[in-house]
Amino acid sequence: MKYPAVLPFAEALTQLDRFDTIIDVRSPLEFTEDHVPGAINCPVLDNEERVRVGTLYRQLGAFEAKKLGAALVAKNVAHHIETVFQPHPQNWKPLVYCWRGGNRSGAMSHILAKIGWQVTRIEGGYKEYRAYVNIELATLPNQFRYQMLCGPTGSGKSRLLRELARQGAQVLDLELLANHRGSVLGNMPDSGQPAQKRFESAIWHTLRGFDPSRPVFVEAESKKVGKLRVPDALMEKMRASACVVISLPLPDRVLLLLDEYAHFVADPAHLTAQLALLTPLHGKERIAEWRALAESGQMPKLVECLLASHYDALYAQSIKRNFMQAGSAVEMAIPDGSNAAFEHAAATLIATNG
Repeated sequence: MKYPAVLPFAEALTQLDRFDTIIDVRSPLEFTEDHVPGAINCPVLDNEERVRVGTLYRQLGAFEAKKLGAALVAKNVAHHIETVFQPHPQNWKPLVYCWRGGNRSGAMSHILAKIGWQVTRIEGGYKEYRAYVNIELATLPNQFRYQMLCGPTGSGKSRLLRELARQGAQVLDLELLANHRGSVLGNMPDSGQPAQKRFESAIWHTLRGFDPSRPVFVEAESKKVGKLRVPDALMEKMRASACVVISLPLPDRVLLLLDEYAHFVADPAHLTAQLALLTPLHGKERIAEWRALAESGQMPKLVECLLASHYDALYAQSIKRNFMQAGSAVEMAIPDGSNAAFEHAAATLIATNG
């Protein structure tokens, strides 16, 4: 084969395992928003350089922009060769892409091919990849049988998903992929959520690795996990799927939530700021009561109040309204919050769902 080779993404996808490295040569900002799963970022233009070239194109035209761009690209490709690619042997097989499969990936793949590496470029670049993912997300979710995990806040659904995954079950953990726990208090303390495109890529990548003959365990979610929207086809399939209702004794629910939301225990001011968002639902007087509990360190009492007055009723209404098979759901009572109890629950679900 003559290198650099060029493949459309749909064809490259069937051969991904034969490539040693997937290289995204777009700017770091473009890469952060979304990228082909498993790709590394080796930009031929960084964020600032991309703006400079684009500005020059608009002001003076393509020729001047290409002169500047060529110099910057040559410098950056040389840097990547010296610092990232240098250790690779002659039989190294990288896959390279940019936004549209044009100048940026063309420059990188041309130079790597001239060195002697067996480089392939994605025709159409990230734009074609994104179009492919959009098409797949409209149909791929329908290939699977889902087992929805329902149950009130603190019943251990996320913990059970983790245990199911540890025991080898197929798990689609939307809260993990969205980096959010799915409620007004669900923001993760040290990191934000990914972009919507990155979330969708993660869902697509997870589903494409599943076996359609085996069940997929998913937590019952609303249409949005934090700021991110679950793809419509997946949401429709989830809402029509069989449900199992998880329950856990109240004291264990409180302990579990205190553990999972330990950052609020350490920073009551952050918690009270988030509680203020519930004012339209519960009024200033009740929010003031909850804030007083937080500020005085009465976290277990606060958790009980939030469960009784907010989360439990809200969750029950949402499940009944949105999940068609909730009325015929199987009930699974987990006796306590021990590891053994969750291990047994996961093993039982796996055995009873084939």
